[in-house]
Amino acid sequence: MNARLLLTPLFAATVLFAACGGSDAPDAPTIATKPVAEIAVPDDIKAKGTLVVGTDASYPPIEFMGADGKTVEGLDADLAQALAGTMGLKAEVRHATFDSILPGLTTKKFDVGMSGFTDTKEREETVDFVTYFSAGTAFFVKAQGGPAINTLDDLCGRRLALQKGTAQVEDADAQQEKCAAAGKPAIKVMTFPDQPGANLAVVSGRADVGMTDSPVAAYQAKQSGGQLKVVGEPFGTAPYGIALPKGSPLVKPMQAAMQALIADGTYGKILAKYGIEAGAITEPGINQAAE
Repeated sequence: MNARLLLTPLFAATVLFAACGGSDAPDAPTIATKPVAEIAVPDDIKAKGTLVVGTDASYPPIEFMGADGKTVEGLDADLAQALAGTMGLKAEVRHATFDSILPGLTTKKFDVGMSGFTDTKEREETVDFVTYFSAGTAFFVKAQGGPAINTLDDLCGRRLALQKGTAQVEDADAQQEKCAAAGKPAIKVMTFPDQPGANLAVVSGRADVGMTDSPVAAYQAKQSGGQLKVVGEPFGTAPYGIALPKGSPLVKPMQAAMQALIADGTYGKILAKYGIEAGAITEPGINQAAE
């Protein structure tokens, strides 16, 4: 049965808090930065004057759609504007489905991908990353009656809701093998095109548990009006990376721009705006995946 036909006001609110950041989301971004003359931007990008940034605006507070229904807001949107300004450019932040963004770099649909991408060895085969944040993975369940989930081992036999194409899908695949080796029931994995779909599955009882990046889990639980809660301990802390086409001459300038924003305090102000200072880094690196 189509879940859209079963939306009560409670469930509808779940979709709204996840997609739009909730009623008390931070104000729209007002980021102004000055160009740093020492940063050498590639001539073709400089001539174009604009960085086209692909992001999936369904992952608050990392990125979400603003109240006007068309402006992307959040950490990545603010940071994209600040980075572009530091390089003497403008940023055009475009919403796209998560699993279309990295291929869009290859086809030149996007110049940059910023959508809470975990820097992984597999992804580094096709793109380069400039790191800008650190996050782990957290579990979330229904606040009332949700199961006790503390570690990945507790997922065996559970119904798990995930966003398609995320690092958490890989975590679930690896855990499936461990469940089988231990003689435990398999995880029933359900994937959704966006994070709101996974949230709705948990709230509606279709799934027992969800898994997402720790700042996102904390934010959506806060915005859920008591419908969701974070459980267990975050695991698998890893860097987020700004994705660029493999071998792009923009990699080094992007790293320099990121370092400039850290040094002048702009980066810290953006993180503070969304209450995610705990994920701050001090040195942006290139392709720093641990696995």
